[in-house]
Amino acid sequence: MAAAPCGLLLVLLLLASKWNLRLHANRPSNVLPLLCVVLTEIATSEDSLDAIKTLRDEAVARLNQLGKTSDSKEFLERTFLSPAAIRAGKLVQEWMQDAGLDTWMDDIGNIHGRADGANASAPALLMGSHLDTVIDAGKYDGALGIVSAIAAVKMLNSNGKLRSYVRPIEIIAFCDEEGVRFQSTFLGSAAVAGVLRPDILSIRDRSGVTLETSLKTRSFKGTRDSLVQLRYSPESVWGYVEVHIEQGPVLEARGIPLGLVEAIAGQTRLKVRLHGAQGHAGTVPMAMRKDPMPGAAQAIVSVEKLCRDSPTLARVPGGGRLVCTVGEIFSWPGASNVIPGEQVAFTIDLRATDDSLREEIVGEVEESIRSICRGRGLSCTIDKMHEAKAVGCDKDLMASLKAAAESTVLEVPGGGGVDAPAADDLVPSLMSGAGHDAMAMSHLTKIGMLFVRCKGGISHSPAESVSDDDVLASSLSLLHFLNNHLEHEQPAPI
Repeated sequence: MAAAPCGLLLVLLLLASKWNLRLHANRPSNVLPLLCVVLTEIATSEDSLDAIKTLRDEAVARLNQLGKTSDSKEFLERTFLSPAAIRAGKLVQEWMQDAGLDTWMDDIGNIHGRADGANASAPALLMGSHLDTVIDAGKYDGALGIVSAIAAVKMLNSNGKLRSYVRPIEIIAFCDEEGVRFQSTFLGSAAVAGVLRPDILSIRDRSGVTLETSLKTRSFKGTRDSLVQLRYSPESVWGYVEVHIEQGPVLEARGIPLGLVEAIAGQTRLKVRLHGAQGHAGTVPMAMRKDPMPGAAQAIVSVEKLCRDSPTLARVPGGGRLVCTVGEIFSWPGASNVIPGEQVAFTIDLRATDDSLREEIVGEVEESIRSICRGRGLSCTIDKMHEAKAVGCDKDLMASLKAAAESTVLEVPGGGGVDAPAADDLVPSLMSGAGHDAMAMSHLTKIGMLFVRCKGGISHSPAESVSDDDVLASSLSLLHFLNNHLEHEQPAPI
């Protein structure tokens, strides 16, 4: 009972924002119109409190629960088909069923929840994000997009609109977007979009386990045919919508909870292996060594220099927003008294909004590394583990999501309300430097994305943080989008 006054206060704040009314002690004439509005709406306040409970409180609780579903006791880690990933999938499946959806797990581990609506054969609206995490992760990356979509659909079902919706709605919790285990991103969404690599079953994790073996260990078929069958036909899909934390500082700096994504930067992920001559650390003279470790160090510095200073960058405004990262390094045998001649390996992640620029820089990076290896008497291999072109979001979907987000920003606490910027600034347009499942899904259908502000722009870190009210904003924006779509696409009467 103690929570009821707080909930009612939030309802009053939402109503005040909705009608653009202010309370000022020196302007009592504003109080009576607001009270009249509240009195006419008070009969529905219980419904409003239920909405807040579903769209914010329950969603936050579920995000916290997923944040504790980890393979490590010290930090959040949930990778492809790990025990924690299976547990998280079961939780999400239960929540989808609670929202009124029919659920299943497909043959690569994606969790699906679907309602056929009024026309099961109509192209479906797909929503979702990824359920896997990086190592030492935050709890909102990926999970927010799944949980907020479930919350919005649950409200649609509670309002009696889900079964009569103009088209099927399907939420997908993708099994692997980060690519931590197999160094190949978008496994789940690429399967649905039909763009998995031909050799995907033969790729190996750090323990030498192939994707095929990992699937069969979890009782999936693990065959090429079983993965091909996961592909949706383009004719069966109307579009894909994803909500995701911004993973950057822009929205917080502008004091706005939501942003509209215009495009997603293209990506290339390389794995570089340098081979030399293994030997004893104390007995091989420096001049006679073929040590791949300093070669790798020199190569990594050359990557940084090219990505900052290459003349190629000057031909594209803003350098195509190119960024390059060496995020992983490995040596064998990895002992302090052994020259690691067998192998030193590292990864390179390159991203840019201009594909041709990115491809040119990749070529420059590869040639620089090979030149370093030749100069040191080392052999090297450079494998392209992942590549995705820059993707633009659909203009019509962007317009629909922008309208839904603008309504939300005017309603939610911390969104701006009557003191918000002009309409054009309510929901800023942003470019995404991070990759998302929407990139893979763009090969299947049109895509649209909303970003949600996160504290300090921090992501891929336990410090990742989204306020409860911004969780509400993400869920409410999807609900507005669904309701607006319902209003504008009602089937013609027979």
